[in-house]
Amino acid sequence: MLNSKGEKSAAATKRVYELCDVGHKQNRVPMVCSGKYDVLTPLAQCLTQESGDGRHLACLALNNLSIPTENKRVMALGPASKDVIGGLCKVIAEDKQESYLCCICLMNLSFLEASITTILQHSPSMEKEISPLDNPSSLLRVLEKLLTNSPAAPKASSGKSEGVRWACGLIKNLAKSEENAALIGQTEIPKCVVENIRAASAPPSRWTSNSLEDFSLFVILNLAQWPQSREALINAGAVDVITPIMAEGDLQGLKATMACAFLDAPWAAFPDGGNPAAKSVSELMTNIVEKKGKDGQYAYGVFKLYTATKAYADLSKAAGKADSEMGGEANTKVLAVPSAVALNFQIVSDLVLSAMDDTEGGSKYVPDAMSAEHAVGAIEAMLPAILQAGDPPRKSAQSDKACGEVSQMLLTYADISGTSPEAKASARAAAGQISGGAGSARPILEISHDLWTQYRKREGQPLDQFISEKGVEVDESGPLDFLPCANADSSCVIA
Repeated sequence: MLNSKGEKSAAATKRVYELCDVGHKQNRVPMVCSGKYDVLTPLAQCLTQESGDGRHLACLALNNLSIPTENKRVMALGPASKDVIGGLCKVIAEDKQESYLCCICLMNLSFLEASITTILQHSPSMEKEISPLDNPSSLLRVLEKLLTNSPAAPKASSGKSEGVRWACGLIKNLAKSEENAALIGQTEIPKCVVENIRAASAPPSRWTSNSLEDFSLFVILNLAQWPQSREALINAGAVDVITPIMAEGDLQGLKATMACAFLDAPWAAFPDGGNPAAKSVSELMTNIVEKKGKDGQYAYGVFKLYTATKAYADLSKAAGKADSEMGGEANTKVLAVPSAVALNFQIVSDLVLSAMDDTEGGSKYVPDAMSAEHAVGAIEAMLPAILQAGDPPRKSAQSDKACGEVSQMLLTYADISGTSPEAKASARAAAGQISGGAGSARPILEISHDLWTQYRKREGQPLDQFISEKGVEVDESGPLDFLPCANADSSCVIA
């Protein structure tokens, strides 16, 4: 492969491809990871050949080798990564017949999240480093050109349409990081994916997994989460294009619902008073925390917890805004279902417990800091409904306990180092309102607190973690924390 040209080289490439084809999957990891062979450099070199056969076979071999997880790290981040990514990018740039295979290979590699910034920021240059935005040969600009130059309605299964389809699949993965989304937001790509949805002829219920429309809606969802790229989507008219898809239900409806929440669609835009939106997003949060998918729709790991919690927080804010304009709490009540409220408590408290090294019985699912921050935002936005008083008004020791414990948990969260200033302010504001709710029965809060407590019991977590008045420890000499206890108006408690 290294020393021959033409047919000889193509024959050698064919043998390498056959060693890692569908019937020889067991060879894929040793070929890349054993350290005995360097197949990546010659395969990358074959990508630059003018002869179609060698190039085509090299694309097929690299595709198969890019599937095992162990290989992704070596191919995308190892010594040959520049050659591999560079070769694939060059084939796409030259608009060769194999462009779609190169997009699939890069997409396979981009399932390794550690690699996505390296892949998107590939920006070859002979001299100094050039930003991907300023380099027409960068992968970012090459993908943009592929999308903008494709005909409005390429023939299905034509080389051109396959290239566009798999480029959107690659962009879907690359858009998962905020850093990448900021770059993508400064290109024509957001406009192109919105146009792909606008031009779709089949209804969303008939979009298959990995279709152009499915990938394009995923790109919109991933870009909508990040401030820098959401503006580009709003300017491209994304909200009007995806709002009708919400009514579809199923996976496409779920993606459209979350994207609309991120893009600040008004509460009135969500079908059936927001009920399906609240139900589908809270179910998604539950499935992620319980490490399961949903039959026939999505596998576990497809969606991140921070995506689902942000969608719930944004829905809650949209509902709260509608409530403040209309008066009352009818809209936030749609979201403040006790099971969903308890789940938000759980996400915040699990983060708090994992941040406190001395606490035993932490959660099996440790949420990331962003998810906890979004959960706090959702709790604060839902407070008008969560704190709705019982009818008729009455006192309730259970509600008082819930107010004390939940507000204490939020205050503890606000004091964790690394919590953002916005999240601290939100947590303290919510804690103040909740503790001020004591003295009267709060049915939604009470049931939510009870569900949260049951979860902590099942997990073996300490139940007194967020009770601020725990009593004072004593032995024969009296209270241990403030001896001597002699003052007349002492408030010693014998525990």
